[in-house]
Amino acid sequence: MIKAAVLGATGYAGEELVRLLTNHSETSIELLVSRSFTGKKISEVYPSLSRVLDKECEELDIDKAAKCDVAFTALPHGASKTVIPSLIEKGLKVIDLSGDYRYDDVETYEEWYGEKHSSPELLKESVYGLPELHREKIKNARLIGNPGCYTTCSILGAAPLLACGIAETKNIIVDAKSGVTGAGRGLALQTSFCECTETAKAYKVTNHRHTSEIEQELSNIAGEKIMISFTPHLIPQKRGILSTIYINLKRESDASELTHIYRDFYKDEYFVRVKDTDSLPETKHVAGSNFVDIGVCYDKRLQRAVVVSALDNIVKGAAGQAVQNMNIMFGLDEKTALSGAGFYL
Repeated sequence: MIKAAVLGATGYAGEELVRLLTNHSETSIELLVSRSFTGKKISEVYPSLSRVLDKECEELDIDKAAKCDVAFTALPHGASKTVIPSLIEKGLKVIDLSGDYRYDDVETYEEWYGEKHSSPELLKESVYGLPELHREKIKNARLIGNPGCYTTCSILGAAPLLACGIAETKNIIVDAKSGVTGAGRGLALQTSFCECTETAKAYKVTNHRHTSEIEQELSNIAGEKIMISFTPHLIPQKRGILSTIYINLKRESDASELTHIYRDFYKDEYFVRVKDTDSLPETKHVAGSNFVDIGVCYDKRLQRAVVVSALDNIVKGAAGQAVQNMNIMFGLDEKTALSGAGFYL
């Protein structure tokens, strides 16, 4: 049985991790860490867990965490890197849900996050935890930088066209929409009900941190430096990411060929569902699941592929992907605790 610790257990991603792990046949939750709710049962914070898990939340104790096999750090950006070196030193495998260990080089992290990285030596060995692209590296890793929601949706949406060489690498545009849980559980005026219901808005246009993460992975796939135009939007729903990706092509094509390219690229990937040519993803088709749905269209007039991808931002975009990574790291079937359908309603 894998002994797990969840640090940041009472945020949205942390709670989703707890929910998924309670259904995991090979894992026991040994430690729940929450600075805000120390001394309270997780089922008091989230009554949906009553009779499922009534474990008490605790302050972080590295020695107690050391008795576990794996730690999930669902902490704010910047906070993870202050505790992860100690966890690694104690011999734990760590899956970090923040942005602290997602980058290939420290300069990119420091440029986009505006602060020094305190453990660049670990950044060098961390593996970007997108199983569909890095499964073999994940198997032997001790530190995973678990990708974010916008990035997972966008990278998986664009990857097949860049990998097969049909895509122009200039002027790639990603237009993405996120549900409000993407902003986390903290109180903020802009995500309060009256401020975000019955409206949609763009934010952090041209400077969202996830831009750099998407560019890193797409550059690795293409074998050359990729720069994209990425615009995120907040929409009035709880869960879901929908990305529309515009990629100019080097030659003429059609929707049938492009769909074949995607199906061939993801033919062995259980969690990626490529839609038929006359069908496009919707967020309600993936909500509550670890699936990514992708549909691709062809604009003949502009010789452009238009790719639409959708996922649940706190499952495949956070907690579900973290569990998928854990399954791979410990040699389990990666679908364990994750193969179920979503909510739909």
